Amino acid sequence: MTKIITCVDGSAMTTAVTNAAIWASNKLTKPILFLHTIEKEQQHGADNYSGAIGLGARSALLQEMTKLDEQRGKLALKLGKELLERVASQAQTSVVQQVESTQRHGELADAIVDMEDKTRLIVIGRSGKGHEDDYSALGSNIETLLRKATHPVVIIPDTFSEPTSFMVAYDGRQTADNALQRVIDGGLLHGLHCHLVSVKNNEPDLKEKFLAAQKKLEEKGFTVTSSFVEGNIFDALMEYKQKHDIGLIVMGAFGHSKLRQFFLGSNTMKMLERSKVPMVVLR
Repeated sequence: MTKIITCVDGSAMTTAVTNAAIWASNKLTKPILFLHTIEKEQQHGADNYSGAIGLGARSALLQEMTKLDEQRGKLALKLGKELLERVASQAQTSVVQQVESTQRHGELADAIVDMEDKTRLIVIGRSGKGHEDDYSALGSNIETLLRKATHPVVIIPDTFSEPTSFMVAYDGRQTADNALQRVIDGGLLHGLHCHLVSVKNNEPDLKEKFLAAQKKLEEKGFTVTSSFVEGNIFDALMEYKQKHDIGLIVMGAFGHSKLRQFFLGSNTMKMLERSKVPMVVLR
């Protein structure tokens, strides 16, 4: 059975991420798998001082650093285990089918790729540990994860409330149609009020495609409010989100080869950095 892979790191967003995972688990009737990774910290090697200290002192320092690394590793494992026990307990008090947890050494994105065949959805906080006070700072794992992940990724801000509405920005391109189909097929957003928004652009037959997208959603049972707006893409979407109190934003991403260009300097990057509601990125 596929699972809701939920990335926790002990940051201030852990509670919000856990609440979002519980919501997704109950919507999709899928178990939660909490994932905590212990990434290798950059260490200050004695090689940096090899020209200033003698061989004997250098050897003693290396031994001491090895001992400290072992202690640090044991402590990280213990703290990670306690974290997983806490979030699992929180999930088990809710109506969740099943709760599992795992702890791994290495990079988060690599761990998720290894679990690809077990994944239905990925839930992660938008800022990792150490960046909780800087809302504009995306977690260091976000871009790497979005580049490698093949399943939908839900990016959670510092708090989470169950959304009652979501916004899909539709531009008439194939990626937008793919995202729309994932919304229809996915199940996570069923029952939520859909705001289908298009910002006027040069895409041929945009109006006709937009109306067809609205019809497709309505035929699948969605309640749809459609809006065709003009102006700067980012500003227009943020203004619409604010005006209509949108609870969640859905975005489509390009394939692996284009994703990096997609994020650098794009309106999507601005949305990720500045939106204070959950965002679903669909591949």
